[in-house]
Amino acid sequence: MEERKGFGTNFGFLMAAVGSAVGLGNIWGFPNKMGASGGFTFLVIYLVLAALCGFIVMLGELALGRKTGKGAVGAYKVLSKKFKWLGWLGILSAFLILGFYCALGGYCIKYMVLNVGNVFGAGFGNNGLASGDVFGNLLTNQLESVIYGLIFVLLTMIIVMGGIGGGIEKFCSIGMPCLFFMLVIIIIRACTLPDAVNGLKYMFVPGWAVENGVIDKAPNLLTVLSTAGGQMFFSLSLGMGAMVTYGSYLEKKQNLEKNALIIVICDTIIALMAGLAVMPARFALDPNGPIGGPKLLFITMQNVFNSMGTVGYIFGIIFYLLVVLAAISSSISLLEVIVAHFCDKAREKGKGDKRKVYSIIAAVGSGLLCVLVCLDGLGSNGIAPFDILGIEANGWSDCWLDFFDCISEGVLMPLGALLMCICIGWEIGPKVVDEECCLEGNSFKSKGLFNICVKVITPLIMVFILLGQVDGFFGLGLFQ
Repeated sequence: MEERKGFGTNFGFLMAAVGSAVGLGNIWGFPNKMGASGGFTFLVIYLVLAALCGFIVMLGELALGRKTGKGAVGAYKVLSKKFKWLGWLGILSAFLILGFYCALGGYCIKYMVLNVGNVFGAGFGNNGLASGDVFGNLLTNQLESVIYGLIFVLLTMIIVMGGIGGGIEKFCSIGMPCLFFMLVIIIIRACTLPDAVNGLKYMFVPGWAVENGVIDKAPNLLTVLSTAGGQMFFSLSLGMGAMVTYGSYLEKKQNLEKNALIIVICDTIIALMAGLAVMPARFALDPNGPIGGPKLLFITMQNVFNSMGTVGYIFGIIFYLLVVLAAISSSISLLEVIVAHFCDKAREKGKGDKRKVYSIIAAVGSGLLCVLVCLDGLGSNGIAPFDILGIEANGWSDCWLDFFDCISEGVLMPLGALLMCICIGWEIGPKVVDEECCLEGNSFKSKGLFNICVKVITPLIMVFILLGQVDGFFGLGLFQ
């Protein structure tokens, strides 16, 4: 059987894992949810969840992947009788997320090109249109949206076709440090703008958003818990098979506990940095603009760059390149979840790696979902789920992006993480993770914390997060 190649260095693994965690959710989701959910209060709850849930699930998924040397589906088949099907939840989550992620990544490429046009006064720049009109035209110009979305799919496919060492590791080892330094540049500029302090108050001062009319009322504690939990799982790429898959490529000598901790800490730091890059600029230069979602990224931030003149367009190029890097580092991990499973099956049957073939097939499937999201135009073009189903538009049916997000982030990811904890805690036993963490003389310092969390604390918290996610998407009123 052909050898299964893994990461060449631990640094490469960490950059790939952090890259999977760092994505669009950090840039538009984290700062907005933090500000709208009590500022510093949200941050404290997020950090507690990151320790008691994020770290525990991260470590569990990495351990399962490395112990079996297989992707999400294969790992559970080897280790569990009752949960041998669980890896398919990760495959489905990754596939659905890729559908809208590639569309949004295409929008980011479009805006990077647009700011290049603005610098040189070319026809593919703003052409005197307001940012809202530019974004509206993109959503209704279905052909342009599809082209940019498929360019993003193609870039993702090419990197994954290159394999773990030659594609994913090489890209992330260069892309992640670049992303960090570009974030620093944007933060310095954003935080030195007039009235930028209001953006910092929005994020870090409890109650400021309500007192200043940014949001109508503060959410209750259970709502904040579910919001922070949903953000954490999407941000850390948990419950979608990515960390099981990346763990399967990790050498036995590497310290799993330390790596899991580094990934969680780095992702949280970059999420905060994204907030420092976006929110001060929004409150300084576009105080009435959207504070979350795609419109924050493509209308509010472009308004900021427009208001700064030519130098603003240069910052715009840097910013959208940063977002493209973040998006691709996540999309390649999602595509790898799918590709790794089929490559493993091909090797087991003696057919060779078949990576290029399966990368193309998986990319074509993801591209079809991406085309649907692009044609929909965030609900602008009359083919959204509520149009087709003939129902009232709401949090899960107003566009295909939200529909795919509802199924993946709202249900499958927290459910998958919950079931993984039950699998480790109550079927195969925490000893499997304990032993994997202690290989090659490594010590497992948080063994006691992990064992009690994976059996009791994390599953209980996950139940509340899952209920909160379902409540948030479907408006059931459970936490009112």
